[in-house]
Amino acid sequence: MIAPALPPDLAELQAEIEAYAREYGLDFPEIRYQMLDYKTMNLVAAYDGFPTRYPHWRFGMEYERLSKSYAYGLHRIYEMVINTDPCYAYLLVSNLRVDQKLVMAHVCGHADFFKNNLWFAHTNRKMLDEMANHAARIRSYINRYGLEAVEQFLDACLSLDNLIDIHAPGVKRRPEVEDSPPEEMTAIPKLKAKDYMDPFINPPEYIAAQQQKLQAAREQRKQFPEQPERDVLLFLMHYAPLENWQRDILGIVREEAYYFAPQRQTKIMNEGWASYWHSTIMTQRALKPEELIDYADHHAGTIAAHPGRLNPYRLGLELFRDIEDRWNRGAFGPEYEACDSLEARRNWDRQLGLGREKIFEVRRIYNDVGFIDAFLTEDFAREHKLFAFAYNERQEQYEISSRDFQEIKRKLLFQLTNFGQPIIDVVDANYENRGELYLVHRHEGIDLDVPFAEATLENLHFIWNRPVHLETVVQDSGRVLFSFGPDGPRQRKLD
Repeated sequence: MIAPALPPDLAELQAEIEAYAREYGLDFPEIRYQMLDYKTMNLVAAYDGFPTRYPHWRFGMEYERLSKSYAYGLHRIYEMVINTDPCYAYLLVSNLRVDQKLVMAHVCGHADFFKNNLWFAHTNRKMLDEMANHAARIRSYINRYGLEAVEQFLDACLSLDNLIDIHAPGVKRRPEVEDSPPEEMTAIPKLKAKDYMDPFINPPEYIAAQQQKLQAAREQRKQFPEQPERDVLLFLMHYAPLENWQRDILGIVREEAYYFAPQRQTKIMNEGWASYWHSTIMTQRALKPEELIDYADHHAGTIAAHPGRLNPYRLGLELFRDIEDRWNRGAFGPEYEACDSLEARRNWDRQLGLGREKIFEVRRIYNDVGFIDAFLTEDFAREHKLFAFAYNERQEQYEISSRDFQEIKRKLLFQLTNFGQPIIDVVDANYENRGELYLVHRHEGIDLDVPFAEATLENLHFIWNRPVHLETVVQDSGRVLFSFGPDGPRQRKLD
């Protein structure tokens, strides 16, 4: 499926572009390129950039979507890069030479970001081999247990792959799970004695006291987790009544979810950083006069603004440029913030020249939430005409709902926090002493999508094999408990 490595002319071009990138201070591992035609590019894109994945219908659906979109001229994938060491990237065979230059410069930015951003510190850099290993294991389970059984369980796991703790310091490993309570939890400890001495050595009062201690220990054991657990997939791996092959598949889904999580947490920064460097390298070093028009056309298409939709390339690029400009001029700190003259702020220039140093620092320590919170200023929002959009059902289109800066920033941060997904914790795995699972939604002003929540509970019930419950808040009804059991979904008010 994968084509040979680069032809000699593009290999020379790669060496040239990477030399420019390193001169600017970018630090990245070896980059290995593969040349693909558009069909193979769509296939690899459907696999999230990996040449080998486990068999599943969602990859086929994504390939069909990408293929039709390409055929109708709605999109074109110029490149892909995956976070491994060495770093693998793909080039489209039909690209113009100027496109290949742009792509290589863009990939250098991504590779530098992957290596140096702290949110990728725990990433498995050998994920190419790990993905192939996952695929082989799941195929072996299909051969052993049948496609229908494996696919049904895999569907349930994939529907829950957002129920992880994205702020956990690396992937928490699963300890060995006990199939039964320890012996000391099930038997009353007795002092050793011969039969005729047993009533004296182990009197009834002693046995009753030990029985109470045993019962208390059992009750304490039933109360788990001791603290709310946000990594729901890990909790299911610990305690759900799964067979070994099911536990392994759940672990595979969880491990891949953690691999992709930092990329989702840094989408704006990552694309902005790569766009900043492809723009800098191309315009200052690599671009030839005859390539200017094609480059400008393709660069403009990448960072174009789309009404009602956030373009991470554009926002990230412009924020990095704004940070560089402000730190070059010294437009930060208490004195600058206290200045209430718009004209003075525009002309502020202390000639500090700290911009390049600052953007490298930002690239290293922030994710998207911190990036937007720290550096999206009211001046920036005003200059770039950032608005809050809402969908008007009557007009059937998106329209500006607010020009207020705080409202704009609040909505953007909400979209980025936990990828815009609901935050859900396991709080009781023995609800009402019946072994039922009780979860709580940390409501932050947005109600759950009820059909989606019920479908998720159904899959949780399938894995947990007992009724499951989800407590949430519905703005018009107060606290509500959604449940799913053998009789299907139901809900009731708690207030």
